[in-house]
Amino acid sequence: MSQISDRVASKLRDIPDFPKPGVLFKDFTPLIADGAALGELVRDIAQRYAGQVDVVVGIEARGFILGAAVAYELGLGMVPVRKAGKLPGETLKESYALEYGTAEIEVHTDAFEPGQRVLVLDDVLATGGTAEACALLVERAGATVTAIEVVLELAFLEGRKRLADRPVNAILTV
Repeated sequence: MSQISDRVASKLRDIPDFPKPGVLFKDFTPLIADGAALGELVRDIAQRYAGQVDVVVGIEARGFILGAAVAYELGLGMVPVRKAGKLPGETLKESYALEYGTAEIEVHTDAFEPGQRVLVLDDVLATGGTAEACALLVERAGATVTAIEVVLELAFLEGRKRLADRPVNAILTV
């Protein structure tokens, strides 16, 4: 493991039976509560994409935290992709399956300039449903997904398979 993946692993905690019985939730909050660890993570991600992306997308809700910090570090804007019904104005919507249910996410129809290169950020890649839906929204809005970056990938759920030819990077894979 790399130094950053070791740091991430040391700052995650397992919450059994959340959000429903049988799910082992990987809690990201100890990582973001540690200023030094968060800064190291943000700098690691930002250096990987400097000069390669035009805008950062953060997926609700934990992706907002990381997305905003990375966008700031890169000197770029951040576009929120939110749960359905949370954005004002005209939106595009995409439905998807989670490992424990279904959901819908939205983005503003005017969130991107045509052809913009987008970095999609989220905390966890599980079944791939959220990341796939987000990528479809970005592409429908006229932009290009340059990469999907996650802090943690749950490899046993094979979410990467749903993301087709889109580049995916995980800081830590378990």
